[in-house]
Amino acid sequence: MGTITARKRKDGSVGYRARVRVMRDGQTYHETETFDRRPTATAWMKQRERELAKPGVIDSVKSADPTLAKAIDRYTEESIKEIGRTKAQVLKAIKKFPIADMACSTIKSKDIIEFLQSLTSQPQTVGNYASHLAAIFAIARPMWDYRLDDREMKDAITVARRMGIISRSLQRDRRPTLEELDKLLGHFIERRKRAPQAMPMHKVVVFALFSTRRQEEITRIAWDDFQKEHKRVLVRDMKHPGEKLGNDTWVDVPAEAIQVIDSMPKKKLEIFPYSTDAITANFTRACKLLGIEDLHFHDLRHEGISRLFEMGLNIPHVAAVSGHRSWVSLKRYTHIRETGDKYAGWVGLQTAISAN
Repeated sequence: MGTITARKRKDGSVGYRARVRVMRDGQTYHETETFDRRPTATAWMKQRERELAKPGVIDSVKSADPTLAKAIDRYTEESIKEIGRTKAQVLKAIKKFPIADMACSTIKSKDIIEFLQSLTSQPQTVGNYASHLAAIFAIARPMWDYRLDDREMKDAITVARRMGIISRSLQRDRRPTLEELDKLLGHFIERRKRAPQAMPMHKVVVFALFSTRRQEEITRIAWDDFQKEHKRVLVRDMKHPGEKLGNDTWVDVPAEAIQVIDSMPKKKLEIFPYSTDAITANFTRACKLLGIEDLHFHDLRHEGISRLFEMGLNIPHVAAVSGHRSWVSLKRYTHIRETGDKYAGWVGLQTAISAN
């Protein structure tokens, strides 16, 4: 079964998109081509239907023109770069949608837009889906000769952005209060007393706050990477838009974070030998139990950077601690007024350090 759809181009001319749809063994196979004249589109559609009706043709075409799902699998299997947890989850989720069953050559911008519209998430989240899917389109043709058209992906993103289907992620401005931090530390210290084998989350929280380190970075810091005499630490594989592996960076460590490190036992190679999943689960569970709303572990980094600006540090000095290579990323903090260190004399720091 085939259909022909007239589509008006940007230059005012009309193109005729012919789509062939064939059912075999309970599965649907699509092919699409666009022509300048309807008679040509009709002739191609009829000829292609006759060709695809021959035994074995569809199987051979599929092997040379795999589905989007196969392209996703190959991307995840062959990527030398480490694929982040969020990206891996998104790509896995995409494979559950009908677009994943389509042959690469048949996927057009309209199909991508329909897929994005089918997601019942906020535009920021849908934008993440589009971004991660675009990574597949960008490399499939030049690397594997898969017929995924990167122009179709770019057109779809342009339309989706103008229609409000996708948008950039909103910057979070949530900052914990001292009262909330005291509640969290008290909860984690009491839990540690009841279960000595439990992770010392009170130390992890305070270190994240004063060091401004990301969750994944905290779990990778080794004792050998810490130079106390120079008040710095080597953060391995620091998050970077272009590079995730091998992006090792020395950063300054504030005195409060050094105190936390000094309180940790040297039993393993890492200073904080814990998993990111465990940290997230513990933090989220504690916030829910204590009635602390809309607070994420990553907000501790935002709080730590904001504190440095409130103390009067300039952008270069803050970047030396936070690890930002581009000072442009820190411009969102330039509105912060110098008000002093609200953590000066904070009892929570010494409580977390002295607790086991």
